[in-house]
Amino acid sequence: MTATTPAVPTDRQDERLRSSSGFRGSIVSAVERVRSGDLGLLPVILGLAVIWTIFQILNPFFLSSANLSNLLMQSAPIGILALGIVCVLLVGEIDLSVGSVSGLAAAIMAVNFVGNGWPIALALLVAVLAAVVIGFVYGQIYTRLGVPSFVITLAGLLGFLGLQLFVLGPTGTVNLPFDSFLVYFGQLAFVPAPVGYALAVVAGASLFLTWFSRARARRKAGLSAQSTGSILLAAIALTAALALVVLYLYQARGIGWMFVFFVALVLIMNYALTRTSWGRAVYAVGGNREAARRSGINVRATYISVFVLCSTFAAVGGLLAAGRLAAAGQQSGGGDINLNAIAAAVIGGTSLFGGRGSAFAALLGILVIQSISSGLTLLNLDSSIRFMVTGAVVLIAVALDAIARRSRSSHGRA
Repeated sequence: MTATTPAVPTDRQDERLRSSSGFRGSIVSAVERVRSGDLGLLPVILGLAVIWTIFQILNPFFLSSANLSNLLMQSAPIGILALGIVCVLLVGEIDLSVGSVSGLAAAIMAVNFVGNGWPIALALLVAVLAAVVIGFVYGQIYTRLGVPSFVITLAGLLGFLGLQLFVLGPTGTVNLPFDSFLVYFGQLAFVPAPVGYALAVVAGASLFLTWFSRARARRKAGLSAQSTGSILLAAIALTAALALVVLYLYQARGIGWMFVFFVALVLIMNYALTRTSWGRAVYAVGGNREAARRSGINVRATYISVFVLCSTFAAVGGLLAAGRLAAAGQQSGGGDINLNAIAAAVIGGTSLFGGRGSAFAALLGILVIQSISSGLTLLNLDSSIRFMVTGAVVLIAVALDAIARRSRSSHGRA
């Protein structure tokens, strides 16, 4: 007798799993994941839809192309800070100093560029390198001395704020030339419409190629996989949706290159977290540090890398914020910037307990934060209302995370 290939894929040969194949099976699997507590990005997407609907009803200008275009531009600097926070939260730690580091980077850049006459590229590079050193020092203190990250970064929040004031000197504020590249990039650089449509096509093609290669690899391993038709349909739907967004936004100024840069960083980090050994190490350390160590993962290097990334992203976000304001001053990185970056990461679905979250949490989370800010501004409400609403949203996000963890734990025991 000759062996025959089983009609049911290897991962579906259990009777309980056979219904989870095809389009209907995908829906069943998604429902089962939600029931088991794996909510993913669903809560923040639904929350964003609710927020947009409410503000549009209260003020029809909210979803106008002009307001949305401005909303996206304003989301980029703090969103990049939130991207760094996501990396740290994934290993179960926190960085409270991203606001101070971003302000310090802006001060270093402005003083060297305007005050010392350095080329803008060199001033930017030195500012980012300073943040890299800060993150490396954080990692060394945490891994070698065992000082909690909360304490380390709280000290950094205060210390680097003082250093920022020292760098700025008695003037307190350094204005950037409006003809400089950084100011142009932060205020006036918008993607031409044809390029916007081309990016939509590239996004759809990238989705198709990524999912198709993954499905082919699963079939070779004898596992279930999406059909080529469903993958093509998803790619076409994404391309069409993005093309409609581009069409709508270009009724006003369109899409800023700064927001495109932010999205590119999110995609790069998503690839690094999901498709590389470093990303697997980050999730492993965040899930169970001791198990990760025993499996051969360099836990110390993983911690250092996420602290360095967080500080680096803080510097990049601070530089973009300075370009958008055309100045670096004592208020750079201050106010609610630090808390908004952390709130965006948490609202976007990154767990405070480590091991769960994605780079897209920064993107979705900051859209929620910025949507609340923009909507309340349009309604001429006091900033105190914005703080209270944002706080309530953060509390809801953390509560959902806690409920999801408890649901997964009880589901696993069952």
